Amino acid sequence: MHTLIEHYRCRLIGLDLAHVWRGYGSAIFLEFGELRERTHRNGEPRSPGGEFGVMIQWSWRIERDNSILCGSSNDDSLWEPIFFGLKNAKAIELQLFGQLAEIAIGLSNGHRIVSFMTADGDPQWTLFDRSSKPDRWLCVRDGKVLEERST
Repeated sequence: MHTLIEHYRCRLIGLDLAHVWRGYGSAIFLEFGELRERTHRNGEPRSPGGEFGVMIQWSWRIERDNSILCGSSNDDSLWEPIFFGLKNAKAIELQLFGQLAEIAIGLSNGHRIVSFMTADGDPQWTLFDRSSKPDRWLCVRDGKVLEERST
């Protein structure tokens, strides 16, 4: 697993956070690097995707120094100003931590985005490497970190 996470760390570190968007419920998406336009299967536009993406479905927080700025349990009206403050910061760290792997992403502006699942099942995060073909992603299934690839 060490080599696998190193691949994703090397792809992410140094990229600018270009776009932050909200998915369904409290899911957040972080898009790093050059953005590409994307469409749904029906042709409708969707949020652009970066060279590298992060999805945290729920149970996440954004930290700065010694405080939590906001998290998935906060009223979502607090999220947009915090998301805006993240844009254009560079990714400087990617860590996996805990018995069941959670992620922490450090940014050049001192912020950290951290996952921390609080419900049964697996941690609900995915790292997307779209910088080469086929696209590949890292996630947790049945308590194990694994990589999948598009076909």
